[in-house]
Amino acid sequence: MTARHLSAALSLAAAVPLAAATAAAALRTSHPKLYADRHRIEITARPRPGCPRCHGEGGWWTGGAFPEMEACGCWSDRRELRIRLLPIPA
Repeated sequence: MTARHLSAALSLAAAVPLAAATAAAALRTSHPKLYADRHRIEITARPRPGCPRCHGEGGWWTGGAFPEMEACGCWSDRRELRIRLLPIPA
């Protein structure tokens, strides 16, 4: 094994626990939706079931001639996390 291969292997070995720790921290702090396959891990926000403003619905309808859904801040202001694992085949 050359020095370049050894360096790449060590950096990959260090990246996997970091990705797992980041995902675990995101899961503990919110009510996320988790999706994982061999190409990516996605963690997206969901509405909080006990939210006093939207009551777990995620938002409310605004009135008028063309009603629209207004998103509640309990989920819409949070970031989503996407970690690429393997490249998607062409």
